[in-house]
Amino acid sequence: MENKFLKELELEVAELRHTLVNHPIYSHIKTVEDLTIFMESHVYAVWDFMSLLKALQLNLTCVRIPWRPVGTASTRYLINEIVTGEESDVDQQGNRLSHFELYLNAMHQAGANTALVSSLIDDITNNKPIEEVLNNHSFSPAAKQFMEFTFQTIATEQPHLMATVFTFGREDLIPDMFISFIKELKKQFPDKVDIFQYYIERHIEVDGGHHADLAHQMTLELCGSDPSKWKLATEYVKKALEVRIALWDEILQKIS
Repeated sequence: MENKFLKELELEVAELRHTLVNHPIYSHIKTVEDLTIFMESHVYAVWDFMSLLKALQLNLTCVRIPWRPVGTASTRYLINEIVTGEESDVDQQGNRLSHFELYLNAMHQAGANTALVSSLIDDITNNKPIEEVLNNHSFSPAAKQFMEFTFQTIATEQPHLMATVFTFGREDLIPDMFISFIKELKKQFPDKVDIFQYYIERHIEVDGGHHADLAHQMTLELCGSDPSKWKLATEYVKKALEVRIALWDEILQKIS
């Protein structure tokens, strides 16, 4: 049976999602150089997606000793299943790695600059607070705003908000024309683009298919039939889509 709250959320955010799917960024990426500009900004969305995912796992499962049952078994299953796929998927050769690491490999192959995102990871590894990390690096305004919103969402410590943003605000709505362009670019530069093409196709197959279904179930379970939860969650999804559009606008400006 269709959930009325879910339907209302989808209607509320439909215009923003339409703006993302039809964003001119996709038609302006015409060369490998354009693609590297895109990747150098988009990589932060790939990275902080993992932080949002792990925040959900921290809130919905037990990751402490001694162990105790947390939440419901169904939400534990849903989030653990998604984490397994995102954190330990396979590359073209069948080697285990996260989607973020796969994206970095694609950046290296295409010739994109990974120095800034690598220094971010170094700071996180050295246990620097995320606020300090975001303020101390020369991130572009839209990329910084994008990451700040993700960590603001995590800071709420409200699983239903994190789950809804994860499900509806972080879904990469990739239009067919962009996929077609990547395939054409790969024909010209197979040694530059084939990892990125694999990433995109894997993303659609895993994140847009099986994981999307699991994330929808998780959102429905966490928001339930509480109108106040759905209302606030809808506002958070709108903001998530707005900061993604701002990031796309900024990348388009760099390419143009």
